[in-house]
Amino acid sequence: MNEIFWPAALKKGDKVALIAPSSPPENRHFIDFAASYVKTLGLLPVLGKSCFASYGYLAGDDDLRAHDLNWAFSDPEIAGIFCVRGGYGLQRILDKIDFDIIRQNPKFFSGYSDVTALHNVIPDVAGFVTFHTPMPATPKFSTADPYTLKEFNRYIFGEESRQIFNPPGHNWEFLTEGAAEGALCGGNLSIIASSMGTPYEIDTSGKILFIEETEEQPYKIDRMLNQLRLAGKLDDCVGLIFGDFNDCDAPEPEKSLSLVEIARNLSSDMPVLWNFRCGHCFPTASLPMGAKVRLDSAAGTLAVVPVKTG
Repeated sequence: MNEIFWPAALKKGDKVALIAPSSPPENRHFIDFAASYVKTLGLLPVLGKSCFASYGYLAGDDDLRAHDLNWAFSDPEIAGIFCVRGGYGLQRILDKIDFDIIRQNPKFFSGYSDVTALHNVIPDVAGFVTFHTPMPATPKFSTADPYTLKEFNRYIFGEESRQIFNPPGHNWEFLTEGAAEGALCGGNLSIIASSMGTPYEIDTSGKILFIEETEEQPYKIDRMLNQLRLAGKLDDCVGLIFGDFNDCDAPEPEKSLSLVEIARNLSSDMPVLWNFRCGHCFPTASLPMGAKVRLDSAAGTLAVVPVKTG
């Protein structure tokens, strides 16, 4: 595959599709808020059918959600796509998605959590960067802080900034030393682990792996990390970034390994960054998935390596 490129940044007046490829927003209020937020950016929201559909824990049946995703990429009037909520459901429709359409129509595509399922496929099969960002129809987004909004918006509009920082008051540390460059992959650990053994299994070869999680006890995180280790995914990557692990504390800490102990137990000769503020948290960073990044423990930095723009 050719070098991964960045899709064209959005500009004022562009139409943006709002879709729910996984679970439905909690109620209409959050959809209205998401549309309103998009308008404040000077963009024009176009709401997919999945925003208003419900089928158990899904935002409509599989065909409807897959249709929304294929429509959003194929419609020439749509310049960008915001997934409005995560939850569960994207893995159910991966084999219904037309990746030829996506490859032929590179666009700004954003979301996180369950959207991890696509962040680890689109860069590899379609050749362009996608964006791990907060989603505008979730309850916490309505009170998002300035750091979160600034980081989200700078990727939307393609603002130049190579350095990636934690928000003020949040410090990261390197658990192991070294420097490495590679395409950024990963996202939610549960989604990554459940991709194993499928045609959509994460490829970490020569890449920097980012992981985050929410509401999972340490032993479950340990199990999923060791699943990746035994599958060779941690040997294949050249760097590791531990993001936020929201509400992942053990109910009886004295009977559990801590999360940092679990991370340290993964013996590694690559740079490992701990406590990067990105995931199911606010404030949260945004990330360009598939973009080449550099980890450097000596400099204490995480930075984007510039690539061509499409």
